[in-house]
Amino acid sequence: MSGWVSKQTPDGRQPVRQALAPVAMLLLGVAILLTGQGMQGTLLPVRASLEMFSTLSIGVIGAAYFFGFTVGCLKGGELVKSVGHVRVFLAMTALASAAPLLHGLVMHPLAWTFLRSLTGFCFAVLYVVIESWLNEQSTNENRGIVFSTYVMITLTVMAGGQMMTLLYDPAGLQLFIIASVLVSLGAVPVALTKSKTPDQPHEVEVDIRRLFKLSPAGTVGCVAVGISNGAFWSLAPVFTAGISGDPALAAWFMSAAVVGGAVAQWPLGILSDRIGRRRTMALSAMCGAIIAGAIVFLAADIGFTGIILLAAAWGMFAFPIYAIAVAHANDYADADDYVMVSSGLLLMFGGGAIVGPFLASTVMEAAGPAGLYLTTALVHVLLALYTLQRVMRRSRTPTEHHTEFGDALATAYTASQVYEEEIQYLEDCADTDAKD
Repeated sequence: MSGWVSKQTPDGRQPVRQALAPVAMLLLGVAILLTGQGMQGTLLPVRASLEMFSTLSIGVIGAAYFFGFTVGCLKGGELVKSVGHVRVFLAMTALASAAPLLHGLVMHPLAWTFLRSLTGFCFAVLYVVIESWLNEQSTNENRGIVFSTYVMITLTVMAGGQMMTLLYDPAGLQLFIIASVLVSLGAVPVALTKSKTPDQPHEVEVDIRRLFKLSPAGTVGCVAVGISNGAFWSLAPVFTAGISGDPALAAWFMSAAVVGGAVAQWPLGILSDRIGRRRTMALSAMCGAIIAGAIVFLAADIGFTGIILLAAAWGMFAFPIYAIAVAHANDYADADDYVMVSSGLLLMFGGGAIVGPFLASTVMEAAGPAGLYLTTALVHVLLALYTLQRVMRRSRTPTEHHTEFGDALATAYTASQVYEEEIQYLEDCADTDAKD
């Protein structure tokens, strides 16, 4: 750890301000960086539609991002181990900054497929750097505060970046330039930070078979969320273009979904603490399926405000499922399994996100724009049925393995290092019990 010491509140936890101080510059850089990333998430599908790319081509381009992301998850640790966190961060931001400019200069599906794959690789490695840094600079007492802040910043700035696509005509080059500038500026706070950089990460082998045996529901949940959310990020602008001629709808629609997910993150997490992860996953998936069905049948008739409200409602149930699935997996994980579980689940998400755009774009070719939410509805129904089946096989999570959602959330967004248990604390507790 960093060795940084501060006063604590009476319950033993550090105040929010003091907990975030060592990572403030890093979080500032993340906020700027991911604003540029959020812009690209909306801009590229919209511009692809204006350039008359086929729906299948747009789906392939979206899948390419998650393919690169998956490769980045596998190789990011090796890069960081070789040259260190700061150098890798600067190199990846440079590459990620060049990509949107090249998107704006070369209007061809094959070029965009390669560039999105490169972008996915860069951001996967950046997440490895960011999250291992956050882990190194936090403790078990303040990690929930640090990572919840990180998650909220991520969702909020990506929604803000999507809204920035309204600043200029997406048919021009200006938005590509702004996205590039934002990604570049994200490196400045990190390059100038005085905080101690984390130790080099250790290599950890991902064992998918063992992961599934450890947590079938968590593993399947991450794959399902990857399919659903990957399709959403790649094709939601195509969906909105198909139901409305208003180009502003895409930015509002995607932002509403992301904000809905941010708002519901903690309430659903608390619910999962009380009634169980699998039950909460099943409930969220079924509600997401119902709302997706409502979008399919009502989107063309309920107007701008109505579709925005439905997008927010869908995001409230669709986006938190990943964190709940990872929390469930970590309920059954030992300390030695944390890195394997986090890396493996992220790979499961990435694999699903590669399949999602292909699957949804194929359905959209046959069924029209509504095919996007037909796909997500089907995926969520299958996930709900699977988790309910797991609930019936195992009525509840063993209490001795149950992890508070606030702690488990930290691992839901960690691609590299995951925190160690406080073994000394447990030994002290055992000694105290023996004396009593």
